[in-house]
Amino acid sequence: MAYAHDYLNAVLHRARDGMPPYGFQPNWADAPRQTKLYRGLDIIELPVGSAGASESDALLREAFTPPAADGTAGFTVDLLSGMLLESYGRLSRRIEINANDDVDKVQFYRSAKFSRGTASGGGLYPVSIYWVAGPSAPVQPGVYYYSSPHHGLQRLLSGDVSGQVAEALATSGEPTVDTDQFMLLGLKFWQNAFKYNSFSYHATTMDIGTVAQSWRQWAGARGLDIKPAFWFDEPRLGELIGVQPDDEGILAVVPLTWSPARTRRSAATVPMRSSVAHLEEERSRRVLRFETLQAIHADTLTGAGRRPGAHALTSARVLPPRSPERVPLGPAEFGEARLGDALWNRRSSFGGFSDVRPLTQGELSALLAAAEAGAALPCDLSPAEDRRLGLVKFAVFANHVEGVEPGSYEYDPEQSALAPVRAGRCGTFLQRNYFLNNYNVEQAAAVIVPVIRGDAVIDAVGPRGYRLVNALTGAVAQAVYTAAAGLGLGCGAALGFDNVSYMEELGLTETREMPLLMLMTGHERGGFAGCRFENR
Repeated sequence: MAYAHDYLNAVLHRARDGMPPYGFQPNWADAPRQTKLYRGLDIIELPVGSAGASESDALLREAFTPPAADGTAGFTVDLLSGMLLESYGRLSRRIEINANDDVDKVQFYRSAKFSRGTASGGGLYPVSIYWVAGPSAPVQPGVYYYSSPHHGLQRLLSGDVSGQVAEALATSGEPTVDTDQFMLLGLKFWQNAFKYNSFSYHATTMDIGTVAQSWRQWAGARGLDIKPAFWFDEPRLGELIGVQPDDEGILAVVPLTWSPARTRRSAATVPMRSSVAHLEEERSRRVLRFETLQAIHADTLTGAGRRPGAHALTSARVLPPRSPERVPLGPAEFGEARLGDALWNRRSSFGGFSDVRPLTQGELSALLAAAEAGAALPCDLSPAEDRRLGLVKFAVFANHVEGVEPGSYEYDPEQSALAPVRAGRCGTFLQRNYFLNNYNVEQAAAVIVPVIRGDAVIDAVGPRGYRLVNALTGAVAQAVYTAAAGLGLGCGAALGFDNVSYMEELGLTETREMPLLMLMTGHERGGFAGCRFENR
C-alpha cells in the first residue's frame, strides 16, 4: 500500500493522535526567510500599472465562468507581470487589531505582514515561482526566479532550456506541448516545516492549488488558458532549477501560450541536462529534515513521469447527495464586483464574524458556485471532452443564512440547492472541534467544507494523487476567498479541526469521504482598529 495512504490517514487523525515529531517546538529566532534569496543577482523590475493589471479589470463573475480561450490570445510581459503582481506580489502592509495570535508582533518590521492576492497554508510561506523563458519571449531566454518583495525577476540561468521542460512534460510517449514558455511551482520544505514540521507537506501542497487557481481566475477572465501539469519528470526539473530533492520539490508546471504576434528569435544553445548554478542563501543556522515529510515526498515522486490515462480518475469521483430533499438557493449573486479589487482586498477574517446580519441565499449561492469552479481546476488528467475531474463535493454547515434552517447540508450544484444531512444548530459542534482561538465559528454565517475521496484518488492514480487531492482543495480555498472578498464578506480557511469528527457528523465514515479544509464565511462586525499601506 502506498505510503500516501498512511500520511493522509495521519493527517485525518492529527487532532486526536498528533503527528511525529511529537512535542516539536519551532525556533522562531532561527526561522528561514519567507522568500528565497539569491544574493548578488540583479533584479529585473516588472512593469506595474500596465494594461494587464487592475486598470482593465475583469468582473468577478467572469473569474468563475471565464470565456473560452479562442487560441489566438497569448501572454505578454505586461500580462504576466499583472498576473504575478495580483496573485503573489506584496500588495499592502496591514496592521490590525484582531483575534489572531500574532497581533502583538506585526507592528515590528521583522515580523511585518504583507498581504497578497493568493492564500497560503499556515501564513505567508510561499511557493517558489520560476519562469523558464524560451525564444518567443521578449527577454533573454533562460530561467528566472520571481522575487515577490521586489515584483521582479532574477535570472538564474541564461540560454534556452525550454526544450528540457517540454521533454520533462512528455510522459507516456505523448508529444511535447506547443509552447516554449513555462511557469514552474516549487516548494522549499523548510520555509514551512520550521513551524509545522511533518504536517507542513499537507498545508503547502494545497498552496500549489491556490496559486494555480489564482492564475486561472486572473487569466481566464481575460480569455487566456491556465492548465497546470502535475505529472512530469520531476527529478529532471529539480536538477534544472538546481535544488536538492530532499529540500525542494517542483510540484507543478504551467505552460503559457505566448502572444503569437511576437516573432520567435534564436537563442544560444544550452547543453542538455544543464542546471542552475546559483545557490540560495539560507538564513537559518540549522535546517532540519523530518522523516515523515521526506517519506511522503519520496512516495509522491513515484510514477512522476508516467501520466495516468484520461479516465483513470472515474472510479474516484464524488458520490451524489444522499437526501432526495432540496433547499433551493437560487442564482449566484456576484453583482458588479471586480476581480482585481477582490484580490487586493483578500484577507482572513480573524475573529471578525457577526451573526447580526445573516448571509442571503444569493451570497451563499455565489460562494458555492465559486467553490465548484475551484474544484473544476483543469489539469493534465482532465478528460478532453469534460475538463471537470468531478473529485470534490461540498458540505455546508449553515448557522445564519436567510431562508435556510440551521443544520448541515450537501451542495447540489446542478440544482443550486442544499440537500439536508442533519437538522439543528451546529455552532457548538463547530467550535468544539476547532482548536485555535482566533475564530468564534458559531458567529460565521456558514462553514463550507470541501470533501474528497482521498484514498480512492490515490488508488486510482498512485501516490502522486495525494498532491492532486490537495491541489484541488487549495484551488477551492482560493476561489472562495476571492469570491468572499469581492462580495464584501469575511472569510477564513482553517486546517486545525478534527477531521474525523466531521466525517462522523456528516455521515462520511463508511464511504471514506474526507473533509480536508473548513472555510468560514459571513458578514463581519467591522470597525477593527488598524492601518493599511497600499503598494500602488
